[in-house]
Amino acid sequence: MHIKELNLTNYRNYKNLRIEFDDKVNVIIGENAQGKTNLMEAIYLLAFTKSHRTSKEKELIRWDEDYAKIEGRVEKRIHSIPLEIVISGKGKKAKLNHLEQRRLSDYIGNLNVVMFAPEDLTLVKGPPNIRRRFIDMELGQIQPRYIYHLGQFQKVLKQRNHLLKQMQRDRSINRMMLQVLTDQLIEHASTILERRFAFLELLRKWAKPIHHGISHEVEELEIEYQSTIEVLEGASKEKIESSFQEKFHQSIEKEIERGTTLYGPHRDDILFYVNGKNVQTYGSQGQQRTTALSIKLAEIDLIYSEVGEYPILLLDDVLSELDDYRQSHLLNTIQGKVQTFVSTTSVDGIHHATLEKAEMFRVQNGMVTS
Repeated sequence: MHIKELNLTNYRNYKNLRIEFDDKVNVIIGENAQGKTNLMEAIYLLAFTKSHRTSKEKELIRWDEDYAKIEGRVEKRIHSIPLEIVISGKGKKAKLNHLEQRRLSDYIGNLNVVMFAPEDLTLVKGPPNIRRRFIDMELGQIQPRYIYHLGQFQKVLKQRNHLLKQMQRDRSINRMMLQVLTDQLIEHASTILERRFAFLELLRKWAKPIHHGISHEVEELEIEYQSTIEVLEGASKEKIESSFQEKFHQSIEKEIERGTTLYGPHRDDILFYVNGKNVQTYGSQGQQRTTALSIKLAEIDLIYSEVGEYPILLLDDVLSELDDYRQSHLLNTIQGKVQTFVSTTSVDGIHHATLEKAEMFRVQNGMVTS
């Protein structure tokens, strides 16, 4: 798949922009704060209906305007799809084929995107919430129904935590409601965990050989899911549900005492091991970057294996963060295979056939020229 054209109205520092893209590589060049990353963000938002940079959607609307609109035409192997996101003070609307979609799970997945930005280097060494967000976003692309379960889980989690805080202050509150919320939480948590396990197995399959190649065949990458309950990866949903029931039953007093839900996918983590050592703790910066790069490149093949089309790759100011060897490995991998958007302040010093044949766009103060 590839994006044929993108139209922005009142988006960030863009008043009106219509731009057509090459189906291979597009390089967006400009100084900082001119709008390069805003273009990348717009494509990301068109795929996921949310920004990777902010949760405050009013920031996406151009100053003194009432709304922002992102429109894109996605070309797939057998058909073309118009996508549209409109953001205003009344909320957000997502349209597919000009029809507003009531559920995000009906919209997400029509445009598959893999983004690699400098902050993604913290995928390995950053806090657990970064890795949870990574797995949730990628899983949501290939299994939109996952988004429904994640949303329901977060909704019930909020209600359960509120009740636990009340019980922390008043121990005489009837516990029946807590059990009802716990059962609802377990239903969605078990589905989330089951699907995360399956996704991680796919990620291993694609990431291990990529990492082995980037490391000159001297490093072996292992990925482990760290759950808050005692359950083996690959366990059935029934086994996961049983483990959750047992854990919550054992810990009810502890949770009331602390006033919060202590177990579930919202507290899980992913661990990366290189040659048997935890790379988050003991890995060198080079090993951490190789691991992050391997994971991102693995996403491309993983998505292709699941949906039958390659995703769009967004490289937002990341090439300058990689040394020549990792740069070359990345560019060799995508060459001729994936529609790629590269944002950078300069292509000086980057010598690769992939970029030499690319479509060049220059951005200055919200204006784009080619």
